[in-house]
Amino acid sequence: MRVFDVENATNKCIEWIRTWFEENGPDCNAVLGISGGKDSSVVAALCVKALGKDRVIGVMMPCGEQSDIDVSIDLCKTLDIKNYTVNIKDCVDGLYKAIDGSFEPTAQTRFNLPARIRMTAVYAVAQSHNGRVANTCNFSEDWVGYSTRYGDSVGDFSPLSCFTVTEVKAIGRYIGLPERFIEKPPQDGLCGKTDEENLGFSYDTLDKYIRDGIEPEAEIKAKIDRLHKINSFKLRYMDCFNYEG
Repeated sequence: MRVFDVENATNKCIEWIRTWFEENGPDCNAVLGISGGKDSSVVAALCVKALGKDRVIGVMMPCGEQSDIDVSIDLCKTLDIKNYTVNIKDCVDGLYKAIDGSFEPTAQTRFNLPARIRMTAVYAVAQSHNGRVANTCNFSEDWVGYSTRYGDSVGDFSPLSCFTVTEVKAIGRYIGLPERFIEKPPQDGLCGKTDEENLGFSYDTLDKYIRDGIEPEAEIKAKIDRLHKINSFKLRYMDCFNYEG
């Protein structure tokens, strides 16, 4: 079983963020969407340690009323970072209306649209504040494709892409984040369900399988394997035809 050296991993990740900015924007700010959950909380905290709190900007993006937005606000206060709230409801409703007047969207289309609008809002803040956008996806989510293509799957740099959910939580505790940010049930704030309810299995089960080879029951294993196979394209930038004459 793999032993995770949280101190070494955390320190190297902080140094990587610092070096990345030195090479890709020495005077730029780190900008990221804030949900109040473990991923955005840990990324924000790592960026604060790497760059200082004055160079980290959080963006909260409720779609109308969001019952747990107080957690996001609390995180920004805890880290003492600048933050903006951009309510995307009017934009989402406007695009829904335009789409409905043209064709019948699938349920998945309607579900993914707010995530893509949220990333548009994050990049709007970044472009207006000399920013670089942090991707907050982790290895567990990426493995099964639990992200929206050109929504939360994108960014300019990705601190957590090689860490499982279990490891992200360990990093959060190591850098001193309060438990309410680490153990907040992950959810998108849109569908009313947690990530694990949508997936049909726990992140603990997924992490043990992909890190340590501990196979879950056959039905869950088959589901994980299928999700990994059909969503692997999300981790590539774009497949391009290569014509050599």
